[in-house]
Amino acid sequence: MTPTTPARRTLVAALVAAALTSTVAVVPAVAAPTAAAERVSYGDASRLGYQKAVAVRVLKGVFEEGDTAVVDRYVRPDYIQHNPLAPDGAETLKGLAGVMNQQFPDAEYDVKRVLAQGDLVLVHSNVVLTPGSRGSAVFDIFRFQGGRIAEHWDVVQEVPESSANGNDMFSTVSRPRTSKPGPAWLTSYNEKLVTKAFDRLLVRKDLSAVDKYWGPEYHQHNPNIPNGVEGVKAGLGAYFQQFPQLSVSPKRVIAEGDLVAVHSHYVNAPGERGQAVIDLFRVRNGKIVEHWDALQDVPATSANDNTMF
Repeated sequence: MTPTTPARRTLVAALVAAALTSTVAVVPAVAAPTAAAERVSYGDASRLGYQKAVAVRVLKGVFEEGDTAVVDRYVRPDYIQHNPLAPDGAETLKGLAGVMNQQFPDAEYDVKRVLAQGDLVLVHSNVVLTPGSRGSAVFDIFRFQGGRIAEHWDVVQEVPESSANGNDMFSTVSRPRTSKPGPAWLTSYNEKLVTKAFDRLLVRKDLSAVDKYWGPEYHQHNPNIPNGVEGVKAGLGAYFQQFPQLSVSPKRVIAEGDLVAVHSHYVNAPGERGQAVIDLFRVRNGKIVEHWDALQDVPATSANDNTMF
C-alpha cells in the first residue's frame, strides 16, 4: 500500500531476489523440523508449524551456510519460480546457493515474522548482504505440496535512508510488541476484515474505509507515508488523485491470528506492467493497527514463464 516506488539496489534485486530470496534467520516461534514433524501427521497446527520450519531451514541452509542438501531434502525438483530473475527448478536454487555463499559470506537474513495458512507460508525479512548496509525488505511466499516446497513468489524493496513516519520497515510498534501471530481463533475474522478493508480502500479507492476499518492507533511502516490514520488518508488520497486509473488486483491472501497479508498487482495506468506488492496488516480488537509492505516493479522480461503472480 504505497504511492511511490523507491529506487532499488540492482545487485540485491538480482542476487537476493533471484531464487527463494530472503528469510533465513532463526525464528523464535518456529523450531527446526524433526524427523517426526517431517511426516506431517499431527493435524493442521503441526502441519503449519512444520511448513514454517522447513521454509526457514531451507533458506538458512542455502543462503547462510551454502548447504545445497536442504534443497534436495525439502524442495521439489519441479519447483516453480515466480521471481523474474530465476528459472524454474531446484537446481537453480542450488547453484545460487554456492554463488551467494562465496560472494556474500557474511550475509544476514533476519526473519522478522512468519505466518502460514493452508499450503502457503509467508516470511517477512530484512536481508543484509554486506554488514553495515541497510539491506532490503523482502517478503517470500512459499506453496507446499506433499511436505516440500513446490512454488515461490517474492517482493524485494531496498530499505531507504529515511522514513516519513519515524518507523523502520520491520519492527512491531503496536502492542503487544511481538512478531508472533496471535491466536488461531482470530484468523478467520481478521482475514475477512482485512479482505473487506483492502477491497474498499485499495480496489475501490474509497478513503472512508479508513474510518471504518482502521484504528486510531495506526502505525505505518511504509517509509513514504506519514504515521496514523490521517497519514494514510493523505498519502493514499494523493496517490489516487495522481493515478485516477489505478487498478489493484489481489492475487492471494495469507492470514494467521492477527496478521493478514495480501499479495497484489498494482497498475497505475492502463498499459503499464505495474508492480508486485505485498501488504501485511495487523489487526487488534476489530481494527487495523499496523502495516508493513514492500513493492517491486514488474520487469519487461523474465527468466521463467510464470509471471510474478
